[in-house]
Amino acid sequence: MGSPKHLLATLQGAKQDRPPLWMMRQAGRYLPEYRALRETKGGFLELCYDSDAAAEVTLQPIRRFDFDGAILFSDILVVPHALGQDLWFEAGEGPRLAPTLIDTSLSALEAAPQRLNPIYDTVAKVAAALPSHTTFLGFIGSPWTVATYMVAGQGSKDQSLARRLAYRDPKAFQEIIDAIIDVSVTYVSGQIQQGVEAVQLFDSWAGSLSPAQFDQWVIAPNAEIIRRVKALYPDTPIIGFPKGAGSKLLSYAAQTGADAIGLDETVDPHWAHANLPAELPVQGNLDPLALVTGGDALDQAVDHILAAFPDRPHVFNLGHGIVPDAPIAHVEQLIRRVRG
Repeated sequence: MGSPKHLLATLQGAKQDRPPLWMMRQAGRYLPEYRALRETKGGFLELCYDSDAAAEVTLQPIRRFDFDGAILFSDILVVPHALGQDLWFEAGEGPRLAPTLIDTSLSALEAAPQRLNPIYDTVAKVAAALPSHTTFLGFIGSPWTVATYMVAGQGSKDQSLARRLAYRDPKAFQEIIDAIIDVSVTYVSGQIQQGVEAVQLFDSWAGSLSPAQFDQWVIAPNAEIIRRVKALYPDTPIIGFPKGAGSKLLSYAAQTGADAIGLDETVDPHWAHANLPAELPVQGNLDPLALVTGGDALDQAVDHILAAFPDRPHVFNLGHGIVPDAPIAHVEQLIRRVRG
């Protein structure tokens, strides 16, 4: 028998003596070994689609910190790439997609599902190399967040173009959402088949929507993905992370069927514990900037979160991704504090 997978058990509802720990974006720019590898590979997208390199990046933080979970190194925008949009990254400015769906109909795209094959290869390579006690997490971007990039062709502060299209032509917007759902279910299934043990749904822009739009474009599509994946893989836990949802987390938890709920750093963990269903596992929710600061501020922030969940399955994580200037020493301090 291998070592117990504390993270997987927690996501399945088991309360641990100490919470398992991983960090969003833990495979990335704060690590010198990542920066060194990326320099040899060129661009970010080239790294994502090089299965040997992407597997190495996924494993780097596990070797250095022995986190309880390894998260697949990839990007949420491989789904629109598989739907037929062109994808590239502008240095210092982030991702770009073309043609934009504010100007072009979905039917004009030619699907390219083969673009996901290298990522399945990455999953298989990581699964073969992980320590026996480490849980392997896959992920997708949730349909609303992915759609905002597909419509605008890039990220934006308020997702205005996608929100306008959703109001103006809900039928056309629903077609985009449905296409993302279909590819996402296939993509998650492929990740699970190759060795992923749990999946996180990232709805990074969920916080920009009104309650009615949140129900329509966040809850309903995530519920549909979860329903379809669970029909195929009932034992694979799914973490829902609707960033910025605030009090709408309660309806998200009640209606999506997610096995665990990710909390961003703006959520009071004591409020979450008091209001979410009693046995529901939660994940989070340290402010990434508290990690950058370190010292007493970090210790106090960690202790506040730990104190909120004494009787609930809890996965310790950040409230969003680690930022590039987070010092390695502060990550080590976080690990010591959480693991006691």
